[in-house]
This record gives sequence, structure tokens and C-alpha cells, in this order.
Amino acid sequence: MLVLASITDKLAEFATNVVGDLGLAGVFLLMTLESACIPIPSEATMLFAGFNVHNGKYSLFAAVAVGVLGNLAGSWIAYAVGYYGRLELVERHGNKLHIKQSHLQLAERWFERYGAPAVFFSRMLPIVRTFISLPAGVARMPFWRFTVLTVLGCIPWVFALTFAGKQAADHWTDWRDSLHYVDYAVAVLIVLGIVYLIVRRRRRPANAPA
Repeated sequence: MLVLASITDKLAEFATNVVGDLGLAGVFLLMTLESACIPIPSEATMLFAGFNVHNGKYSLFAAVAVGVLGNLAGSWIAYAVGYYGRLELVERHGNKLHIKQSHLQLAERWFERYGAPAVFFSRMLPIVRTFISLPAGVARMPFWRFTVLTVLGCIPWVFALTFAGKQAADHWTDWRDSLHYVDYAVAVLIVLGIVYLIVRRRRRPANAPA
């Protein structure tokens, strides 16, 4: 559900357009921004990159490698912001970049509770993965340890999304045919809803409020 919610967002539409126009350069740019606390959904970026892998624009390895490198570059930026004490700039101007205070606080709680392992495990969690580098920088976690944990945590997330996008494209014809049944189900639900409203209206007493 979280993936679907992200993909319907305007930022997701922007992400797919950038990946479509710029290819791997677009993947690197968007994944860098996401890990630099700009909440562009990596779900949209890497799923669409997976579609491009299916279409032969680049290999699965290239897409995953560029996505991970982009995440690492963005994480370094966010780490530096926290390390050099510029977190107040993010808190003050974050609303202009769609950064919510609740998201920053969530990442802070994760790091306070789990410490260094949070840098690894949170890379596979929506929202937290975008902001976890900030508290790591504030805590002055050793840079190379932070880097290694970031890369190791990003690989399974980026690979899973890219592979899912490729698989969806590979089987799109079969899935598209199956979606007709969803259309039928929705139509039946609409008809049942209309019948329910008509029956309810007829059973209502004449003097009852509408």
C-alpha cells in the first residue's frame, strides 16, 4: 500500500518523467535527491528503471549500481548537513521541499533507539530511509562505517524495486488481461451500491429527513 500511495503522488509522476527523459543520469539524480532528504519516492524511480531494463535501454546491473551510487551520494550530503550542524536549515526551510517535521523526528527516534544498525535496516523502509543520514551525521558516526552500512542497506532495496519493475514489464500483457476482471468487479460493486441506495431510500419513512 505504501508503494501504491507513493506512485500516485505528483513527485512520483515527476520521477518517472525524469527517468524516461534522462535514463541512468535521471536515476542517479533522483536517487541522490531522495537520500539528500528530498522526498522523491525511490519506488517510482527504480520501478520505472526496471521497465527500461525490460525495454533494453540498459542492464539490470547498471540500473541497480547507479541507483545505489545515487543513494550513497545523497546520503553523504545529508550526513554532512548533520555533521556540520546545519540541521536547523532543514528544519527551517524543509516545508519548501515537502519535508515534514514528523519525518525528521521519526528518523531521529530510529537512530536513538537502534544506533548504527538503523543506518542499514532503515534503508529498506519508506520515509525513514530518506532522512536517517541526518541523525547519523549529528551523532558523528564514523564516516566509512556509515558509508559501508549505507551501501549494504541500499542494495537489497534498489535491486528489489528494479527487479519488480522488470518483472512487471515482462508479464505486463498477461497482467493487463487479468485486470479486466478487476473492471468487472468494480462495475458489480457500483451496481450493488446503487441498488442499496434505492432500497434504503424506498424503506425510509416519508417524514424522515433526507
